[in-house]
Amino acid sequence: MNWITNYVRPRINSIFSRRETPENLWQKCDECGTMLFHRELADNLNVCTACGHHMAITPRARFAALFDGGIFTEVKVPEPKADPLQFRDQKKYPERMKAAQKSTGEKEAMLVATGEIGRTPIVAAAQDFSFMGGSMGMYVGNAIIAAAQEAVKLKRPLILFSAAGGARMQEGILSLMQMPRTTVAVEMVKEAGLPYIVVLTHPTTGGVTASYAMLGDVQIAEPNALICFAGPRVIEQTIREKLPEGFQRAEYLLDHGMLDRVTKRTQMRDELISITRMLLGLSPAVKGELPAPPPAEPQAPEAPAAETQPARPKA
Repeated sequence: MNWITNYVRPRINSIFSRRETPENLWQKCDECGTMLFHRELADNLNVCTACGHHMAITPRARFAALFDGGIFTEVKVPEPKADPLQFRDQKKYPERMKAAQKSTGEKEAMLVATGEIGRTPIVAAAQDFSFMGGSMGMYVGNAIIAAAQEAVKLKRPLILFSAAGGARMQEGILSLMQMPRTTVAVEMVKEAGLPYIVVLTHPTTGGVTASYAMLGDVQIAEPNALICFAGPRVIEQTIREKLPEGFQRAEYLLDHGMLDRVTKRTQMRDELISITRMLLGLSPAVKGELPAPPPAEPQAPEAPAAETQPARPKA
């Protein structure tokens, strides 16, 4: 039996076994279908290297690329009451929350952090669309208020990255109450004389668009981002008319005066540094890692050389 155990069985296993390749090594572009190597995609901030399509990116990955050296400090957000309405559809609300937390590794749909961009201190907040569609619940409202209070306390600009499908239905009217709450939080920042910049990413819809996402001093969007209150399909069914090409996309809104700029994700950091320092009245940022050289001290003008008289011949 030894030859069966030692030779035949391993031989059979080697023939019929398959080498499994990790599924996360390659990702297919939703727009052009190109297979992209995960490291190249991550280095390009989840932007397709073939067609330039902007895929979803997590708040942590965004902050790692945004802040100087990828260094930032998280701001603590007050925890709201869990499942205040005892909501249940196909699953209980706490079960959906646990599933979202397990799949994303995050506590909730918004991350707030402080740090520096181009050596300019800021407060930043970003929504995670992969966490229950980035839906706006009580935690998101608390996060924006915490970000606004931190910005006012530290006297720093507030930059917000929006990505949401709207309010969170599992919290009912309590989620809709976050619209006026976050509007008041934004007003706190503006009354303190601090810049509030919004970067709208794909998609930004519903009550988020109707509140804090469209109140920025400067409105920037990523290319081809869907930005709306009601979606195109709902509008077409309501008015029974065909909508224009690219309706409610970032480029369409830019052409119609709803946005100030459409900027690629790979250029967003430099854009935000320039705009932030401009709004703060600071000098342009210095490129590179070394600090700017000190200004040269003015030199005193040189004294004119004394005129020399020709020597007189001796008598």
